Amino acid sequence: MKQKRIFKLALAALAIMLMVLPFTLSINDILTRTIEGLGWYQWIQDNIVPWEVRLIGVMVRPLKIDFVAYPEGFTANGIYAKLSWNCLGWQSLLLFLVSLPFGFKGGEYTWFSKLEAFLIGILGTFLINLLRITFTVVLLVVSRPLYAIVFHDYLAAIMTIIWLVVFLVVFL
Repeated sequence: MKQKRIFKLALAALAIMLMVLPFTLSINDILTRTIEGLGWYQWIQDNIVPWEVRLIGVMVRPLKIDFVAYPEGFTANGIYAKLSWNCLGWQSLLLFLVSLPFGFKGGEYTWFSKLEAFLIGILGTFLINLLRITFTVVLLVVSRPLYAIVFHDYLAAIMTIIWLVVFLVVFL
């Protein structure tokens, strides 16, 4: 019964998210510019982005994509793309963290089970973001760059919502 209620709530959240997606993207752009203006992103850009670019390279290698990693981007089959701190998925991490209290509400969970669910959720969110970026790279290589941009900017949010629905139904 609880899972059905969580699923309905997540489906309603997806519908609302799709309705407010243009507004959300505008707010995201404002937040991004603000953070960039303050310089808070620089540590992530310098330390996390190069590491994640290399991880994406590992993921596309079995797909026979010629991938070369650079500190702030990559080339995939000769096509250069920049990967910035903003592409790593901080929005999905924020959405995950906001959804946790709703998932734990009303349950008799031990401290350890909450920690376990939190760690699974963090790992899953990280892996979904790697998959999202990998799929964007594949789209960039096999189709027009516009398709990769549309997926990156709009459809990737749906991947995050699907992950959160699965997480909330299965683990909470």
